[in-house]
Amino acid sequence: MNRDTEQVEIAGAVSRQVQASGHGPMPGTDPLESQRIIRGEVGAPNLPHLHQLPDRGVGSDFIGRGAMLLEELSVDLQPHGWRLSQAPGIDAKRAASALRTDLNVLADVIGAEESGGRELKIQIPGPATLAANLYLHQGERALLDFGARRDLAQSLALGSARHLRDVIRMTGRELITVYIDEPAAGAVLNGTLPTASGYRTLRSVPVPEVRSWWSELTESLKGAGAHQVILGSSGEPDSWHKIATTALEAGVDGLGANAGELTVPGWELIAGAVEDGKRLWLGCVNPQASAQGVVAAVTAIRRPWNQLGLSDALLDALVLTPTTGLAEVSPTRATAALERIAAYVEALNQVRVDA
Repeated sequence: MNRDTEQVEIAGAVSRQVQASGHGPMPGTDPLESQRIIRGEVGAPNLPHLHQLPDRGVGSDFIGRGAMLLEELSVDLQPHGWRLSQAPGIDAKRAASALRTDLNVLADVIGAEESGGRELKIQIPGPATLAANLYLHQGERALLDFGARRDLAQSLALGSARHLRDVIRMTGRELITVYIDEPAAGAVLNGTLPTASGYRTLRSVPVPEVRSWWSELTESLKGAGAHQVILGSSGEPDSWHKIATTALEAGVDGLGANAGELTVPGWELIAGAVEDGKRLWLGCVNPQASAQGVVAAVTAIRRPWNQLGLSDALLDALVLTPTTGLAEVSPTRATAALERIAAYVEALNQVRVDA
């Protein structure tokens, strides 16, 4: 493999290197400004992503947007959250319109670029997170009902494939990474998710059932043309090992985690996955805190890497990201966070080339 830090096309693919990317949420309400920031800081040869703008209000939130991907299932918005319904409510129609607008803006921006690379990243909520945050007609979480969560998983697999095909058609990008975001997976697997009333918790969902959801979604996305499917979760360090093991068994191409939340068993699992050719999407910059200098950050990343016996040549498994979405910070701080991540990537690629 050519170890130059530039992307090199080989047999229709792209050689791997350390890359920078981000999660969906961005500050403000202007999709064009968001894409200017994203593509300016983590454009090719890094991995730019489709934005999400929660500040626009109802329908641009994480769950509302995810519900727009469902095939043959509708939602409406109630005081307690998004609810499965017979027909889409007015808020669901707003959400669908916002998603179309964002895709159109992204396509226009890419179309105006002389050379925008071949890669793009999109992010979707996973089936466990949707089942935990969508509600049934009587007001309980869909996760409570086996049939409802089965139907949700199947609907998401079909609808996400449709969405991916739309993205490929509209943007012309050939290598699209789909990041399945599962922040609720730990609570779903451990039985710690509260009921709608808050007086008790829902029973845990068996690992084989969750694995089947992720396997079905992964296969559907790959069948629709996904270059890579990544599954990430954060917030419950003690659960990450179970989530990651289940995701790998489901056939994903890589894992996502925040560096500060990884335990020793987590790092050990990552080492085996990297040696098997998987990628690690590593959250390493908290956008609401002061970022480390480049030397300190590179040292902090390489320390556990090398302690596990992974060589610097394998650093090309890494994609660095912020630890969270950037919707809660100013555009200036969002830009600075992505800029800092890109600087870390440049330094790590130099280390990899010199290995």
